[in-house]
Amino acid sequence: MAFQIAQDPAADQVLTDSSFALLAGMALDQQYPMEHAFRGPAKILERLGSIDPRDIAAADPEAFAALCATTPAVHRFPGSMAGKLQALAQLIVDEYDGDTARLWNEAADGKDLLKRMTALPGFGKQKAQIFVALLAKQVGVRPAGWETVVGDYALDGYRSVADVVDGDSLLKVRAYKQEKKAAAKTAAPTA
Repeated sequence: MAFQIAQDPAADQVLTDSSFALLAGMALDQQYPMEHAFRGPAKILERLGSIDPRDIAAADPEAFAALCATTPAVHRFPGSMAGKLQALAQLIVDEYDGDTARLWNEAADGKDLLKRMTALPGFGKQKAQIFVALLAKQVGVRPAGWETVVGDYALDGYRSVADVVDGDSLLKVRAYKQEKKAAAKTAAPTA
């Protein structure tokens, strides 16, 4: 299945072709519009000539940070995200011999997969749940119990990047997130 998260055919192809690119896109998906975050791996591939975690981990940190900051930047915080991406790549090299898909293909069950995801740099519980839901809904990786560990992200609807399959679904996910933020703001006690 070809992704349509980045809303750019070339960037989406990079996500489709590279497990590490998909994981890196998820890592970049914070404090930055979702589709732009998932375009980051294509920018890295274009500038570095590789999206292989071994090459990213081995890159000179200053040179990699500069590559990430080149306009258009990989993220609105390119320096800190460059460090996070290199740490993520290094973990994939160290723990999975550079084969990103082993992270999910070798998981014993949904609980194990969530545990593996939360062990990644920059992946808290919510981000890990969303990525597990993305793997299940769009990649077909559905270890036993995945629905339980991801909670509402397993449901049909437009809650997260796991549900983005085209431009229309991206807009619906964005609207859902805005509704949730507005509801949280309304529910927050005022000082």
